[in-house]
Amino acid sequence: MGEEAAAVAAAGVRPELVREAEVSLLECKVCFERFGHWQQRRPRNLPCGHVVCLACVAALAHPRTLGLECPFCRRACRACDTSDCLPVLHLLELLGSTLHASPGALSAAPFAPGTLTCYHAFGGWGTLVNPTGLALCPKTGRVVVVHDGKRRVKIFDSGGGGAHQFGEKGDAAHDVKYPLDVAVTNDCHVVVTDAGDCSLKVFDFFGQIKLVVGKQFSLPWGVEITPHNGVLVTDAEAGTLHLLEADFPEGVLRRIERLQAHLCSPRGLAVSWLTGAIAVLEHPCAFGRTGCNNIRVKVFNSTMQLIGQVDSFGLNLLFPSKVTASAVTFDHQGNVIVADTSGPAIVCLGKPEEFPALKPIITHGLSRPVALAFTKENSLLVLDTASHSIKVFKVMEGNGG
Repeated sequence: MGEEAAAVAAAGVRPELVREAEVSLLECKVCFERFGHWQQRRPRNLPCGHVVCLACVAALAHPRTLGLECPFCRRACRACDTSDCLPVLHLLELLGSTLHASPGALSAAPFAPGTLTCYHAFGGWGTLVNPTGLALCPKTGRVVVVHDGKRRVKIFDSGGGGAHQFGEKGDAAHDVKYPLDVAVTNDCHVVVTDAGDCSLKVFDFFGQIKLVVGKQFSLPWGVEITPHNGVLVTDAEAGTLHLLEADFPEGVLRRIERLQAHLCSPRGLAVSWLTGAIAVLEHPCAFGRTGCNNIRVKVFNSTMQLIGQVDSFGLNLLFPSKVTASAVTFDHQGNVIVADTSGPAIVCLGKPEEFPALKPIITHGLSRPVALAFTKENSLLVLDTASHSIKVFKVMEGNGG
């Protein structure tokens, strides 16, 4: 208690107010555990206004229907209708998590093994405007982002500085009208999907246009590079997945092959360089009824056989907090990682053959994550479109439990 009292005094907080907050505001009144930022102890608002921790929401909810009753006023709701209680989370940040947690609690949470911590961010409003896509150059480690600025492709060095840009906004064939996603080839060419004229555009790293592939697509969206330097592209409107092979320095398209048809509005895309697996994010209701947030993750092996599949509805049966996937990638062990805009959070789904093995790895510090990329050093880059920035997460010293 001596160290805690000293920390409270140093922070200028009256100890009696802290104790009152601990009892009245920062404890779940169902399990009497202290709220926290880590997943199971996050404070959740029920629609009636009462607040309980996420673990208690999961315990109270029916395993199939997710229905539950508020333990205080008995109002019926569903687990997926709950939301983070931001005032309590902000109060936790204000008081500081180290003031009240016991040494045993700190060793168990919030940093479970594999949990990542943000240690750096770059970009920001003015540097980036409503960014939509993120990629890493395999050779140089430079970070490439597409956004809504006057020049729509921006390149940062690996530390987030030294940005240069190209891809003028305009109506010429080589201009970038409305970029959705970006990838970088093994020989450092930048590939952009442009919804403005439904084309794929390839630039060298200095911004010189090399190739424009149009007419083959209805709405090209996600783009990714294979280990053999092929280009994978999803067509959200046609419901297809294509493989392109080209001589990028010469600007010559060698061939284009349709790998998959009958997909449901495929957007996000990822390739595992460990296994060759391909993950696709489908939005089944994108061109149908509005208000549908059921997003499906499909994973194919290198011969395009389906090896794993899960959707938002299935995840919500296992996990009380709604999961709305906005981006997908693979980590270096072949696990599927998705960005969740409902959390907001970054969630590991496990290996495709084991779907779903749900494990949140980032649960705070994000606003609206829309793109993901792992560096060779195993740091995770998250493109946060709400803060117009790239946030860099890694496992910090001492966070492994």
